[in-house]
Amino acid sequence: MDILLHPTYFPSISHFVAMAKAESITFEMEDNFQKQTNRNRMYIYSPNGIQLLNIPVKHPKEAHQKTRDVRLETAFDWQKQHFKSLEAAYRTSPFFEYYEDTIAPIFTKKHTFLMDLNYETIEVISKCLGFRFEQQKTIEYFHEADGFTDFRGLVNGKKDTNSFEPYTQVFEEKNGYLNNLSILDLLFNEGRFALDYLKNQTL
Repeated sequence: MDILLHPTYFPSISHFVAMAKAESITFEMEDNFQKQTNRNRMYIYSPNGIQLLNIPVKHPKEAHQKTRDVRLETAFDWQKQHFKSLEAAYRTSPFFEYYEDTIAPIFTKKHTFLMDLNYETIEVISKCLGFRFEQQKTIEYFHEADGFTDFRGLVNGKKDTNSFEPYTQVFEEKNGYLNNLSILDLLFNEGRFALDYLKNQTL
């Protein structure tokens, strides 16, 4: 299966399920940026339930801007805030400390472009998972993705209705099981078993 999808910020589990089942992966590079999508946000399981972590970006005067041209807002330290939220959510999870040193540098490195940050999150998570894949990047935008299984719709978290098998989560006794969060939730809770979990899910 050759798939087409958006590179997003610490992608959802559904993104990685698609990637784990793919023979080759092509990332969409030519789309226009849309607000309120997972291009610049992820969802984690905080002590109080589901929590949105949103990356602030600079909005130009032009009506349309390609996602690959979107610049990160550096007026305040959102990276520090995001990492503190991850610590509060996952410090007591089985595998947070195991992966912490690999993931933490993402939250200190100063990226200019959102796309570069998103790619780095995917590369780092893939390394943690022990997951290798072939990847390509689009050079023009196609409304119809002929020759691909089109998973670009997964970028819109509100429309992503995929449901997956439950796994143990830190605060599930308090708030129940939360489905299809950021891949970080699965990684910190399942560790080396996460890749097998992904391969066993269906979209």
